[in-house]
Amino acid sequence: MLKESIHGLYSPKRGSRAVPPNGKRSYALRLVLPALGAAFLVFVFCALGFWQLHRADEKRALQSEYDRRALAAPVPLAATILPAQALQYFRVEARGFYDTDYQLLLDNRVHHGAPGYEVLTPLRVAGGETRVLVNRGWVPLGPDRAHPPAIDPPRGEVTVNGVAVIPRIGFSLGTPDALRRDGVTVWQQLDLARYANETGLALQPAVILLDPQSPAGGFVRDWARLDTGIAVHQGYAFQWFMLAAAVVVLFVFWAWRGWAPRKGKDE
Repeated sequence: MLKESIHGLYSPKRGSRAVPPNGKRSYALRLVLPALGAAFLVFVFCALGFWQLHRADEKRALQSEYDRRALAAPVPLAATILPAQALQYFRVEARGFYDTDYQLLLDNRVHHGAPGYEVLTPLRVAGGETRVLVNRGWVPLGPDRAHPPAIDPPRGEVTVNGVAVIPRIGFSLGTPDALRRDGVTVWQQLDLARYANETGLALQPAVILLDPQSPAGGFVRDWARLDTGIAVHQGYAFQWFMLAAAVVVLFVFWAWRGWAPRKGKDE
């Protein structure tokens, strides 16, 4: 009787599962590989997060440089063709005469939800035959594409001020139309090399975004501030760190569920 009482006192209740010491040791060994996998994922995600923060620091320094260029004294453009990087995002000033030959309309440009074009007109820089393309701004599409809008530039000598940008060649449907000397050509994207080859003109390797306050024959010019995308990298870094935290939480929860004894319904 006494033996049965002692046995009943120390034996586990029905419906419960106690993990013996050797079972706990075995379970701990089974955690090694999942723990190593979780640690590896945390390391990779954190490394990617810090890499994105490093990229954000690089973009912050680049943004500071662009802001400095925008506030610097304008670079005067003359007949001498300058390297592209000597013009990129610098304020520039050019004096000369607009050409009505080889003007461009860049299609599929939207302003406040309305379709239209951006107008590019070559400026013959005073003192030589070098040209620089001037983006004079946005114009609405008009009744249809068969009748392009009137974009005649002002006559006589003008002084053009603005920010010089190097255009990127984006995706374009089909082959661009051949440039028309005596009219306006519609392109989807600006390819400066193609433009120079087809016209045979000596061309500065950048486009001037005409200042909104300039009286030199502009249209709508709501140019966006030059942004290197710092916030994008910060957002990516936050996502990687959140993934690392999620791996830790999920692993701890999974390990705890396997370690804790399951209690029966009768408790």
